[in-house]
Amino acid sequence: MNVSRDSRPASAAPPEERPTATPGPRREVPPPPGAAPPGGRRSRLTELRGPGVRPRSLDARALAALAANPGCRRRALLDGAGIDKGALAQALGSPAAYGQSQFAIVRGHSFESRVKSDGGTELLRLLHERLAPGGPPPAPEEVATPDLSAAGPEGRAARTALALREATAAGGWALLDHPMLVVEVAGSPAYVEPDAVVVHPDGSWTVVEIKSFPMIDGSADAAKVGAAARQAAVYVLALGPVAGHVGAHTGRPVRVRDRVLLVCPKDFSNLPTAAAVDVRKQLATTRRQLSRLTRVEEIAAALPPETTFDLALADDGKTPTRRPEELAEAVELVDAAYAPECLAACELAFHCRKRSREDGAVEALGRGVRGELGGLRTVGEVLAAARADGPESAASADGPKPPATEGPDDPAVVALRRAAALRAEALGRPAVPGPRAEEPGCH
Repeated sequence: MNVSRDSRPASAAPPEERPTATPGPRREVPPPPGAAPPGGRRSRLTELRGPGVRPRSLDARALAALAANPGCRRRALLDGAGIDKGALAQALGSPAAYGQSQFAIVRGHSFESRVKSDGGTELLRLLHERLAPGGPPPAPEEVATPDLSAAGPEGRAARTALALREATAAGGWALLDHPMLVVEVAGSPAYVEPDAVVVHPDGSWTVVEIKSFPMIDGSADAAKVGAAARQAAVYVLALGPVAGHVGAHTGRPVRVRDRVLLVCPKDFSNLPTAAAVDVRKQLATTRRQLSRLTRVEEIAAALPPETTFDLALADDGKTPTRRPEELAEAVELVDAAYAPECLAACELAFHCRKRSREDGAVEALGRGVRGELGGLRTVGEVLAAARADGPESAASADGPKPPATEGPDDPAVVALRRAAALRAEALGRPAVPGPRAEEPGCH
């Protein structure tokens, strides 16, 4: 399941080149979409990471979080360059305080092994029951389980494309265990690894997500299901270009199903159960948001040539020797788009929140508040606009002034002044009203 595969170590990170079209001389493999990035950009991204620092892979969980906040140029650059944001946050003195416990990871490993045991018999039974009812599930000997091992992530992506093509051409059932897919993010390749992909006899493909949170009485926690759906949408998006290549080579119609199979423990046991999850909405959102991301080379080109996020690790390979002040200066050169939701999705969220609060940015209060305040960008501007005597007097008073575009007739200013008047009226009265005149007092 993704607790074990979506957090890949730095040593398993892909190189900066687009995967090649052929894994070996024996057969041509359909290439992932896009062209290879230019060597000049690879050199620049290497400088940003630091000499000898391997790039970190960008998994589906990070991609879903990045798509949810496409305006954050800081995260787009750091993720595109393969920089370890967790280590960077630690060196800045604002370490991330979230993550999965070791117990959850071990439990996830155990549950996934159970689901995929005996050649995936139970997994295919659940899939057939939820997505193709009306007939018996395929027997284990009727299901192909191709070997997807290859050198490096680009080799595994090529081997996955070849296995999908062969399984689709064969016209039978196939179970691909942890295939490797590639998706372009801001002009850079990102390698993602779903738990499984099932090829149906009709040529359609289904993404399988295996999670360790329970499904009680047929339903699971809505927030966790939503996160799993956004993650699965990344896999469906990555399979799209491969399906196009496979369809062109095999002559068969290939369709990536927009309903994924979510497998979870049943109630409080370790027995698997499943539900079909429609990810069309998440797929459309992810596709749109990723297309809005500024290309990494454009963000990098706007930085001073000497900018680097290298931690200058000591001989132990863990202790940074670079001063936090220097790192903070480099990080602040790239614009961020902080929102409270970042706290659950980005390792740099605590650093960005601290800076946002120091600047008095209203974004720290949430996207909903930011949208309601219109052109008011800081807390100081909001407080100045809320003054009942208007912006004219605020101009002569101490403190920040509201922007010229936010006049007294602006809806945000009207609402703020009304709220300020109600607050002043409420604070001017006793906190607990006394008894009415016609009523006896309490004894």
